[in-house]
Amino acid sequence: MTPLATTITPPPAPSYAEALKFWFKLGWISFGGPAGQIAIMHKEIVERRRWLSEDHFLHALNFCMLLPGPEAQQLATYLGWRLHGARGGITAGVLFVLPSMFILLGLSWLYMAGGDIAWVNGLFYGLTAAVIAIVVSAVKRIGSKALKSPSLWALAGLAFTAIFVFKVNFVIILLAAALIGYVGGKIVPSHFPAGKGHGKSGAAELPCVVLQPCLKASVRRTVFITVICLVLWWLPVLAVGLLRGWTGIHFQEGLFFSKAALVTIGGAYAVLPYVAQMTVEKFGWLAQTQMMAGLGLAETTPGPLIMVLQFVGFVAAWQNPGDLSPLAAGTLGALVTTWVTFLPCFLFVFLGAPHVEGLQERPGLATALTGITAAVVGVILNLAFWFAWHALSPATGKFDYFVAAVAVGAWVAMERFKIGVIPTLGACAVLGMIWKLM
Repeated sequence: MTPLATTITPPPAPSYAEALKFWFKLGWISFGGPAGQIAIMHKEIVERRRWLSEDHFLHALNFCMLLPGPEAQQLATYLGWRLHGARGGITAGVLFVLPSMFILLGLSWLYMAGGDIAWVNGLFYGLTAAVIAIVVSAVKRIGSKALKSPSLWALAGLAFTAIFVFKVNFVIILLAAALIGYVGGKIVPSHFPAGKGHGKSGAAELPCVVLQPCLKASVRRTVFITVICLVLWWLPVLAVGLLRGWTGIHFQEGLFFSKAALVTIGGAYAVLPYVAQMTVEKFGWLAQTQMMAGLGLAETTPGPLIMVLQFVGFVAAWQNPGDLSPLAAGTLGALVTTWVTFLPCFLFVFLGAPHVEGLQERPGLATALTGITAAVVGVILNLAFWFAWHALSPATGKFDYFVAAVAVGAWVAMERFKIGVIPTLGACAVLGMIWKLM
């Protein structure tokens, strides 16, 4: 610590009301995917407000990266918990998701209700091209950071081949990659380097808020949290099954997306191929073009990108409403999907939170995560191929030159001229609308 830092007193601990205002604001400005969301929290909580130290923040981030689920939302949940206990964690985690939930619900309705209107159809047609460019850009961005050795390149290639050619289940690929990373780290550690992407910045730190000692982990606490979260998790799902039928779309969504919530290591792009494989190809709940539109809409809203699953739940139930109106069925499907997607995040964070401050480098866990990250690159590449194949060769059988041209232009705009995702999506949507109106 610098001499200047020693002369500055730590700021007072924030009140719950003060933190509440920040978490509410964060929910509305958290654009930019996990990287942008984490950067906002770091700037506001560590640098500007000094509520947490740099080391504490980075330990918490590394912990959240090991959990299934969206790491940015889980990080917000942990930070809220560390500042104000369970109510702080629940507040931060819920407010991180709530704005995007309502916005996406409205956009989902517009997509389904206005699909026959030319200009609305054109907007979503243009988004298709943007989504191809965004996913290809994600492959490049994540691959350049994750594939640091020939072994990791080979692992990414194997993952791509397994899911694209042999249709191997995403969960199996994930488990195999973790095992390869763990064993490889023991045998040839230079080929499976532990991730250092979230290490210290090296900058001098000013003193931060002096926090009260956190709760200690105990068997009683573990059992209590597990029982409460499991009851809250499954009670609505069972209620929907009881009221709407065990074979009905809403109960089936609750089951499927509960399963998906357990395999979302690697973020939304990693789990989307699994969701698409099941909901489009196996269950037939929605079409491939609808899946692509959902990803485009989720990119335009604040909050975690995994909110695309809410769109899937809405569309699937809208198209299989039973004796409900499409809007009522879709809304219920969206709410069930969102509930089972995010409630497990609170279970994982609250169980592991007491261990964060004592978390030290664990090479076995770190190299397993390295293997998973490499495999995720291959899985996301499969997603890019899957989207592009269906978008450029639609049911008509004719190659779509408009989508190809706009996708290339969108990719160049983001990669060469560093145009942001939101302006790119907007421009592609407008081009699609103009094309359809012509």
